[in-house]
Amino acid sequence: MTTLPGRRSSTFTRLLRHGFTDPSAAERLLDLPELSSVRSDPVLLEALGATADPDLALRGVVRLVEAEKADERQMLLDTLVTAKPLRDRLLGVLGASEALGDHLARHPRDWQALVTYEATDLHPGVAEFEHELAGAVDPDALRVAYRRCLLSIAARDVCGTTDVAETAAELADLATATLRAALAIARTAAPEDAAQCRLAVIAMGKCGGHELNYVSDVDVIFVAEPADGAEESAAVPAATRLAAHLMRICSDTTGEGTIWPVDANLRPEGRNGPLVRTLSSHLAYYQRWAKTWEFQALLKARPVAGDPSLGAEYVDAVAPLVWQAADRENFVPDVQKMRRRVIDTIPVDRVAREIKLGPGGLRDVEFAVQLLQLVHGRNDATLRSGSTLDALGALARGGYVGRVDAAQLDDAYRFLRAMEHRIQLYRLRRTHLVPEDEPDLRRLGRSLGMRTDPIAELNQAWKRHASVVRRLHEKLFYRPLLDAVAQLAPAESRLSTKAAALRLEALGYEDPAAALRHLEALSSGVSRKAAIQRTLLPVLLGWFADSADPDAGLLGFRKVSDALGKTPWYLRLLRDEGAAAENLARVLSAGRLAPDLLLRAPEAVAILGDPQGLKPRGRMALEQEVLAAVGRAEDAESAVAVVRGVRRRELFRTTSADLIGSYGTEENPAEPDPGALVDRVVSAVTDLNAATIAGALRAAVRAEWGDTLPTRFAVIGMGRFGGHELGYGSDADVLFVHAPREGVDEQEASRAANRVVAEMRRLLQLPTADPPLLIDADLRPEGKSGPLVRTLKSYEAYYRRWSLAWESQALLRAQPMAGDADLGRDFIELIDPLRYPVEGLGEDAVREIRRLKARMESERLPRGADPTLHTKLGRGGLSDVEWTVQLMQMQHGWAEPGLRTTRTREALAAACAAELISGEDAQTLDEAWVLATRVRNAVMLVRGRPGDTFPSGPRELTAVGRYLGYEPGHVGDMLDDYRRITRRARAVVDERFYGA
Repeated sequence: MTTLPGRRSSTFTRLLRHGFTDPSAAERLLDLPELSSVRSDPVLLEALGATADPDLALRGVVRLVEAEKADERQMLLDTLVTAKPLRDRLLGVLGASEALGDHLARHPRDWQALVTYEATDLHPGVAEFEHELAGAVDPDALRVAYRRCLLSIAARDVCGTTDVAETAAELADLATATLRAALAIARTAAPEDAAQCRLAVIAMGKCGGHELNYVSDVDVIFVAEPADGAEESAAVPAATRLAAHLMRICSDTTGEGTIWPVDANLRPEGRNGPLVRTLSSHLAYYQRWAKTWEFQALLKARPVAGDPSLGAEYVDAVAPLVWQAADRENFVPDVQKMRRRVIDTIPVDRVAREIKLGPGGLRDVEFAVQLLQLVHGRNDATLRSGSTLDALGALARGGYVGRVDAAQLDDAYRFLRAMEHRIQLYRLRRTHLVPEDEPDLRRLGRSLGMRTDPIAELNQAWKRHASVVRRLHEKLFYRPLLDAVAQLAPAESRLSTKAAALRLEALGYEDPAAALRHLEALSSGVSRKAAIQRTLLPVLLGWFADSADPDAGLLGFRKVSDALGKTPWYLRLLRDEGAAAENLARVLSAGRLAPDLLLRAPEAVAILGDPQGLKPRGRMALEQEVLAAVGRAEDAESAVAVVRGVRRRELFRTTSADLIGSYGTEENPAEPDPGALVDRVVSAVTDLNAATIAGALRAAVRAEWGDTLPTRFAVIGMGRFGGHELGYGSDADVLFVHAPREGVDEQEASRAANRVVAEMRRLLQLPTADPPLLIDADLRPEGKSGPLVRTLKSYEAYYRRWSLAWESQALLRAQPMAGDADLGRDFIELIDPLRYPVEGLGEDAVREIRRLKARMESERLPRGADPTLHTKLGRGGLSDVEWTVQLMQMQHGWAEPGLRTTRTREALAAACAAELISGEDAQTLDEAWVLATRVRNAVMLVRGRPGDTFPSGPRELTAVGRYLGYEPGHVGDMLDDYRRITRRARAVVDERFYGA
């Protein structure tokens, strides 16, 4: 295949497109005479490109073809291009495993083991593997047969026929069959020894747990008894010779390689003890001398080879001892110390790449699960499984682990095990280190299905799963509450300084030293309060860590505890009410607003323990409470102080429900519908602000006029207030309207109305510990230049003569909120013809509204603000959506009753129902409006002050992301999603509003 100098061949380009990293070398291999019949076959090239490493797969094919006999090569090639199951299996293995490629080059006929595709080939068990190994009468033949079986397991694995758990189980079943075959060879070689003893092989570790790796030590324990008529003194040495021979058969390296090392170091006394013991000797050791880790290891004990009845006797005898291990003194601390020693033995330069033993690795999951099994398995037999994933599922079903935690651990463990499998499969070497070289990382990523940017995707997924494991492992494994369970008696959970510091660093605390001081202040001493704190803190720390600001959560908890520590109910609430402690942790660590509200009146923490406490109270109930409080107060200032206190409490209730609904808890997942969350928040804030204004109005009237003002008076909500769409940081836009009572002079009535307004505004802005409520009347006729209060007749005269298009548009949100209800209804009757003009808007009015909107976009956006991220005035933000909806209301509200609402989402849904806008466009606008509203609320929750754009600080930005449902490290995704959603909304606005 020749090409002009300087030009690449079409084959080169195709190879590059199919994922080959060295197309030139691949082109040369395809030019070999042995591949002449398939070199141009598009199916073969496509299949090679689908493998983890197309270059490696092609080299493996060439080596296999060259190794085949000349008269059988064509059959291999023909089968390869015509039989998809074989093609996928063979090329998949060759692209993932250099070692199995070497095996096929030595034993080329073994490729035919992948041709059949029967049911037993899909999910073989021990019996099938024993059948495959039956012809192996010597160690080398056993090694070859083992590799042949391994070839079929790897093929099912890389093709996705089996998942990671099924692959691990098949590897354990193959190990079982191999141990039986090796023992048979050993017995055949020493028939006299075989006749002297009954020998059972007990699998331990991953083999015992039915979750073996491709290359792993196979941990075993040997137990023997004399055969009938034999003496123990002769039987044990005979069994020892058989066991040693079995180990050599599996462990020795020859020209056919090795199977795997057989490790018997988990036996009593380890490598210093006898290789084989009788059952009574085993029991004597376990009952008197065994250490905690030995009982933990026995969790996975499973008889696999030799005398089956003796194996069963062994497991039945040691099982009760396993489940009594948690009764031993210092059981939980012993297990924790063992875990720390494992980490301490890893060389520093390998910790970051150690997928098994490093922080956030496989051992973290396994140890946490085993500890919980040993503690709770005493009384719950469903937890007694040797399989990590089966046990984890049982722990979740039994309520010992949160369902969400268990699902995340399961997902992370499967991913990490899949990584480990593919790392080992490449060269069939026992390693748990993630490679550093780009080609190895690329092959590893592709083998796991990552094709766009394998290295980046792999690192991102690995770090994410390791982070999940680390966080949940710290939460489950180190939880000192286990001490109390294990001891079956009340106990204090003592957090040593060193252990606490390690936990804090692992859980993401930025200032561990300060956090330690808080822990010391909270948990030191011998008081009952300190004892309860030591029980609560380990769990709380895990919940704080599941937020963007763990340090703030712990500091807030200390402040609340300092304020309420002497009350009898506070710590009892957190200890006894399951949801209260987690809810408090979520609220304290999610931002500034909710903790600030709580710390002004810490007794409001009781809301978090009441099952109904997070439900917003209706406007009627709030007004009743507020007006009753005003009636009891001695003066206006004390009355409004109580009113503002109610507002603060209800704001805390609303913010808490919002945060808990957004984050979710172990028992209740996050609210899946962000629109429902927004509706609850804006309605609750609007209702409590309306009740607050009603209370301030009643207080202002009573202070000077008693029960009756000389004029009827009403407060009309405007903007977001009238639209029932107030956010946490919104002012209350209002109009004030009055009508003199019969016989009252109009000037006297006007003076009274103005004094009431001035007093209301003063009372609501008095400097106190409670947040002020700002009243904004700038939407009144003539704006700031016009009178603050008008009579109903004055409004009528103004609107009849002077009303502008923007004022009619603003009146779309007008809604009576406080004061005289009849006067409020009269005002609405007055303005309805203005905001819903008969026959809709004329062209001039539409043009004017569009001009005003365009001017606002160009003039009101703050200097330097990113228009793609400004939630109010930016592209596709609140203003865009609301003006589009309001234009439809003014054009069609006269004919469509559903459009006559002050609420944006209701009006948009009504417009869609009336077929004024397509369902797709309505959904696009609704999604953008909900998201922008949530971002504004999130900024207020996180920073404690309002803002219309995303915060710039990384911690605050992360906190906003967590509120919106983005995990740590995904801030970029959040901003990208916001830009994408609002960009689509702006496209709808351009079409529907501007007519572009």
